[in-house]
Amino acid sequence: MVRRPSAERRRQLTEAAIRVMTRDGVARTTTRSIAAEAGVSLSVFHYCFDSKQALVESVIETITSHSVAVVREAIRPRGTLRETVAAGFRAYWEHVSAHPGEHMLTYELTQYALRRPGFEHLARRQYELYRDTYAELVGQLAHDMDFTLRVPVPVLARYLAAMTDGLTLNFLVLGDDSAWADILDTITDHVAGLVCDTDEVPHGP
Repeated sequence: MVRRPSAERRRQLTEAAIRVMTRDGVARTTTRSIAAEAGVSLSVFHYCFDSKQALVESVIETITSHSVAVVREAIRPRGTLRETVAAGFRAYWEHVSAHPGEHMLTYELTQYALRRPGFEHLARRQYELYRDTYAELVGQLAHDMDFTLRVPVPVLARYLAAMTDGLTLNFLVLGDDSAWADILDTITDHVAGLVCDTDEVPHGP
């Protein structure tokens, strides 16, 4: 077996865990099934993760990074703020449509963590990660495109996290139909409308 750095092994096992959990569900996933999926021994697994909590946290962070990566690439400043925001939502939605099982897993992980004593903080960490990620993206976009918001960044970040979370769950339950494009357009208009007009921006004395 080729020896790999511990960080690389952790990534390999985390991605294997995501595949197994998506296929079999969180409760039915075992360390043995993850190790088999990754093609490593159980000893390697236990060397990389000293607890199931550590594994679940790594899975949560990695799944979030999957969708964030495509959104981050998509919201490079474009001609208008609305075009930029629309591109970000479209990229996220295309990821949801292409990987529904992975997004379904995020809700299963939340319920698993909330119902398992000692794991509750992982569910909180999951949603804090959503909020903090949106805050980072919004803050960076405001800097790059030089605009001021009518609401504080933390408020908008929490709103975006709650909105995309609920919309994704609705999609997973109800399936694909033509309504989602109109809903995303409505949300895009709302977010773009939260930018202050020039005469609303406070000026110095």
